[in-house]
This record gives sequence, structure tokens and C-alpha cells, in this order.
Amino acid sequence: MMTFVLVVTLLCLAVPIYVYAGYPALLWLFTLRPDGAVFGRVPAEASPSVTLIVSCYNEAGVIGQKLENALALDYPKGRLSIMVVSDGSDDGTDELVRAYEPQGVCLIRQEVRQGKTMGLNLALAEVSSDLVVFSDANAMYAPDAITRLVRHFSDPNVGYVVGAALYTDATEGASAAAENRYWRYEIAIKQMESRLHSVVGGDGAIYAIRRALWQPLLATDINDFVNPLQIVARGYRGVFDPEARCFEETAGDFSREAARKERIVNRSIRGLMRVKSAMNPWKTGIFAWQLVSHKLLRWLIPLFLLIAGAGSVVLAWAGYSLFQAVTAAIVVVLALALVGHLAGDRNRLPTVVSVPYYFVMVNLFALRGIVRALRGQTQITWQTARPAQRREQG
Repeated sequence: MMTFVLVVTLLCLAVPIYVYAGYPALLWLFTLRPDGAVFGRVPAEASPSVTLIVSCYNEAGVIGQKLENALALDYPKGRLSIMVVSDGSDDGTDELVRAYEPQGVCLIRQEVRQGKTMGLNLALAEVSSDLVVFSDANAMYAPDAITRLVRHFSDPNVGYVVGAALYTDATEGASAAAENRYWRYEIAIKQMESRLHSVVGGDGAIYAIRRALWQPLLATDINDFVNPLQIVARGYRGVFDPEARCFEETAGDFSREAARKERIVNRSIRGLMRVKSAMNPWKTGIFAWQLVSHKLLRWLIPLFLLIAGAGSVVLAWAGYSLFQAVTAAIVVVLALALVGHLAGDRNRLPTVVSVPYYFVMVNLFALRGIVRALRGQTQITWQTARPAQRREQG
């Protein structure tokens, strides 16, 4: 019996280590090959028509700034259309958008709030451009962002391109700093994935696809995850371009970020089951390994940690010195997380407390997302993760 507990505990401890360290290390090793895809090698020979779709729900506070930003982009004006999809906004967002109609901005209103994905289905039915760029109302683009996204589509094997969403408030508090550290780590992984085969998933703030590759989605689908999987399953690849940049704020609060993680995991697990073929190595090659390692195993880490923690306590009680040390480390991490939880001002936490607190909180909420997905519960609409209710995302 104790041998079984030992084996299971070691395996469950190995999975998080593999996901967070082993997978990036293998990506780095594999992308050292001289025949790996090289970012930015293929220049665009023309300017294909592009529609920039901005999804919003009650974005009166930022929609004007977003549209000014979009109208100032350096992509040829005759080749760029701007479309705003309003998911039943009732705060004056739509009236502000209509003020820009003389400048070519198109408003698509979803009368009954049904979520971002259904709004995109409605919008794509009206789009006939070569390419589509998806964005959020709070994501402000660098002037050359669309030009940099579009250049990769001169390669006929590229089906989607993902840009880099960078944080403008990365030093404003412990929560923002923790999010920013995690995001820098993610960007490094995305770059290596792109060189090896494809970046796993899109980014709702900035990613582009070929219009012909759009497939209508279910309301429960998270569009910037399911749609790229569908594209890879059809034989195309996805590129990450760190030079195609947009800028946005972090959630700004540990609890908001953790709740956002719960929603993402909840919807993404169900979305992955809709495109299971993307995990078939005979169909998508090495991308299947990327997908399982980067997404599926990472989402399941809370389950592996729970089992590993329980097993470590049992083995420590049985006298295994290694697991006595592991159990002690777990206690320290949980104690630091508790200190963070009880702190009056969590945005002023020192790094030694904020990192364990962020890690524990995010994984606890991810576990909630998994449980809800297994129960068949999917959250289609939600309130903003940004502070002060400046934005609500449908």
C-alpha cells in the first residue's frame, strides 16, 4: 500500500515540475534546431483587407479612447474597417460608438446580452475582409500592431497570428507585479511554441485570423482558445509576434485575477473537449504535445497538487524524510498564502508573501473552474476583471 502511495505522490509532484519547468526547457531545446521556423522571416507583399472587431459590454469609460486609437493605426485606411460589437450595453457605449460612424466605424448591437462569443458570431456574418483582428475595448494598439500581425499571412500555412498584450501598470502593487511576472514567463513560452509549430491559443486583446477559417462557435466557447484550435486542426499553424503590441491594465487585485482564472479554466476545458482532435498527434503532430503540456496539464495542476499534498503527509507520517521536507515546504507556502489572505492591503505585500498567495489563490479558483466544468456549468457572461468597474466583458 505504501509503495502505491509513494508512486502516485511522486507522479503528482512531477507533473507541476514538468509543466512549469520541464516543458519550457524542452521547448528551448527543440527550438535550437536550425530548421525551426524563424519569426518575422516572411515579409508581406500586399496589404490585405482587414476588419478590426472590438468586443464590448458597458465600455463608455474607454470606448472613445479605443476608437481614437484604432483610427490612428498606420494600416492603409482603405484596407482597414473598424467594427464594434456591443453585447447589450446600457451605459451609453453604443451612443458613443455611433458618433464615430461618419469616420467609418460600424456598430453591431446584440440586443439581448448573450456573451462575447455570440456577439462575434453575429459580427463575422457581416465581415467579408481577407483577415479579421479581434480586440477588447481596453487594449490600446501600438500604431504598427496590425501591420505586424498581417505580415505573417503572406505565408499560406499561417492561419492565425497572436500579438503581445503588455501591462501598463506592472509596477503598481503586488497583484500587478505578480501578474506581470507570470505574463513575461508566458510570452517566453509563446515565442518558443511559435517557432516549433504553433502558439497555443490566441489572446482576446490582439489576435488575427483568416476570415475564411472562422467557424461559428457555441455560446459556451471561449473564442480565442477554441477558434485557434479549430484552425490548427484544419492543417494551419499559429504564429506569435512579440512586436505586434497592445497595452492594457492588469486586473489590479488578487481576487479579481483569481476569479478571471476560474472563468478561463471553466470555459476552456469544455472548449477543448469540443476540439479533441487538436490533441491527436496523428492529426496535429507536435502541437498535440504543446496543447496538452501548456493547457490541459496546467489546468489540472490543482488536482495533482491536492493528491501530492495528501500523499506527502501520509509518507511524512510514515517516516520518509524526503516527504517530511516536502510537507514542511507545503506548510510554509500555505502559511505565507494565509498571511497574504489576512493582510489588510494585499497590493503592498512583499514578494515573499505575494508569490505564494498568488499561486495558491489562482490554483484554488482554477480548481473551482474544473469542478464547475465537470458539473456542466459554464459562465457565458461576466463582470470586468479591471478595477473600479471601468469595463465589463461579455
